Amino acid sequence: FDACKADGVAIQGGTLVVSGDGRYHNKAAIQVIVKMAVANGVKTIWIGQEGLLSTPAASAVIRNREGGFVPFGGFILSASHNPGGLDEDFGIKFNCENGGPAPEKVTEAMFANTKAIKEYKICKGIPEIDIMKPGSYVIADKIHVEVFDCTEDHVNLLSKVFDFDAIKKLIARKDFSMVYDSMNGVQGPYAKKVLVEVLGAPESCLMNAVPKEDFGGPNSPSHGHADPNLTHAVELVKKMGTNKTGEKVGDPAGVPEFGAAADGDADRNMILGKQWFVSPSDSLAIIAANAGCIPFFKGGLKGCARSMPTSGALDLVAKKKKIPVFVTPTGWKFFGNLMDSGDEKYFPNTPVYTPFLCGEESFGTGSNHVREKDGMWAVLAWLQILASKNKDESKPFVSVEEITKAHWKEYGRNYYCRYDYEGVDSGKANEMMEGLKAKCGELKGKEMKGMTVKTAVNFEYKDPVDESVSSNQGINIIFTDGSRIVFRLSGTGSAGATIRLYLEKYEKSSGDLDKSQFEVVKPLAELALELSDLPALTGRSSPTVIT
Repeated sequence: FDACKADGVAIQGGTLVVSGDGRYHNKAAIQVIVKMAVANGVKTIWIGQEGLLSTPAASAVIRNREGGFVPFGGFILSASHNPGGLDEDFGIKFNCENGGPAPEKVTEAMFANTKAIKEYKICKGIPEIDIMKPGSYVIADKIHVEVFDCTEDHVNLLSKVFDFDAIKKLIARKDFSMVYDSMNGVQGPYAKKVLVEVLGAPESCLMNAVPKEDFGGPNSPSHGHADPNLTHAVELVKKMGTNKTGEKVGDPAGVPEFGAAADGDADRNMILGKQWFVSPSDSLAIIAANAGCIPFFKGGLKGCARSMPTSGALDLVAKKKKIPVFVTPTGWKFFGNLMDSGDEKYFPNTPVYTPFLCGEESFGTGSNHVREKDGMWAVLAWLQILASKNKDESKPFVSVEEITKAHWKEYGRNYYCRYDYEGVDSGKANEMMEGLKAKCGELKGKEMKGMTVKTAVNFEYKDPVDESVSSNQGINIIFTDGSRIVFRLSGTGSAGATIRLYLEKYEKSSGDLDKSQFEVVKPLAELALELSDLPALTGRSSPTVIT
C-alpha cells in the first residue's frame, strides 16, 4: 500500500480485488488484507467466492467487471505452480489497474520498503467476512465488500473471444473425447463452468477438479506439485497414453482425443492429444498459424512475442505471415507493454500490436484479452482449432498429432528440450553464470563438436514501447546451423537456485521430423555441460526435471 501511494495510485476511496489460488493460508490472509485495505483508505473490496480467483480471472475482473477498469489493482494470493500446504509455499502478487503484473518500478519500491518499514496500518475492528458464498456487505455505513461467483467475469470474456457454438459441436461428436486435469488447483470451478455447464462435456472429463489447500498433498500422484508438465501431471500423462518423456506407451484404444492440465493458479497449460505431447513452443506456433479460426483474431494478428528461451517456431510463422515478432526476457510483464502499445492512456503515439499473441516455453500462452497468461484460453484455442479441422462429422477425425505434424511439414520442426537443475547452491549457480558471461566474447566463430558459434551474448532487451532496458537475462549461444544453447537462472523456485538449460535444433520441413527430441538435442546437452562446467561447479551430473 505504501509503495502504491508513493507512486500516485488512487487508493483513497478506491476499489481493490483480493483473491487467490486456494492454497493454504489464503483464507486467513484475505481477512488480514481486508483490514489493512480499509485502514489505508480503500472503500470497496471485491473477493471471489471461497477466496478463489485464477490469475487470468483476476486480470479479467480488473479489466471487465462493472464496466471495466474500476479497481486500482488487486492482490493475487498465489505461489503459481509451486506446492501448497502448511510446510509449502505461499505468495502475494500485486496487479495494477490494467490487470497486469506490477512493473519493476513498483515492485522495486515494495522491496525497498521491506528493508525500511517501521509501521503498518490495520483496522482491527473490521469483522470477519463470510467469503464462502456470494453476498454484499456494508461496514460502518461506508465500506463495501462484495463476494461474487469467481467464474463469471472470466467465462463471460472467453465467450466473446471464442466461437462456443463450434466447440460445442466438436465436443458433441461421437468420435471425440477429452479430459482436463485441474491438479486440485483453482481451475476446478472454471473447468466445470466452461467445459461442462457451457460447452456440454460430460463431468467425467474433469480430473482433480476440487481445489485443495495442498493441491492434493505429498501422497497424491503429483505430490501436491500442481505444475502441468510431463513430470508432475502423472495421472493425465498416463491417461493420455504417453510416458514422462512424451513418447507413446500402451494401447491407444480408450485414450481420449484431447487432454490438458492447469497449474495451481491456472495461468499455465499443458496440451496433449491421443498418445501425443505438444511442446509449449510448438503449441504457441500452431495457435499463431491457425489464429484465423478464433473470432478474437478474425481481423488478423498484428503482433506476437515469445520469451528468449522459447523455441523459434513462432518466428517462422510470423515471418511467413508477415507479423511483427518480439523476443523478450522471461516474464509476462514484458508482454504487457506490447499489448498496451498505442493505448492513449499508457503509450500514446506508439505502434498498435493488438490483436496480439504470446507465450513462453514454461507452459504459458495467452493474448491481449487479459494481461496474464491464461491456461483456459490455451485449452479453448486448441478446441477451436480442432473444431475448425473437424467440421464434417462424416470424415475421419483430424487429431492433435495430425495437426502438429502438418505444421512441421509446412514450417519445419524446432527440436527442443529444457533441463532443470533445481535446488542448486546459489553461490555456485552465480559462479557458473559469471563464467559463461566471461566466455561469451571469445566464442564467436569457434568450432565445437562440428558446429560453429554464430553469436554468444548475455541477453539484453530494450523495450520497443517504453525504451527501458533489461540486462543479464540469460546466456544465448546461437550456432550457424540455427541450433541454440541457453542458460538462465529461474526466479520461480523457493529453495536455492534453479538453473535452466534450453537446447534447440532446427530441422527443415524436408528433413526427418519424427525423431525423439531428447536424442536430437543430446549432443547440444553434452556441449553445454562441457562449456559451463555445470557438473563440476554444482555437483549435479543430471537434471532434476526434463521437459
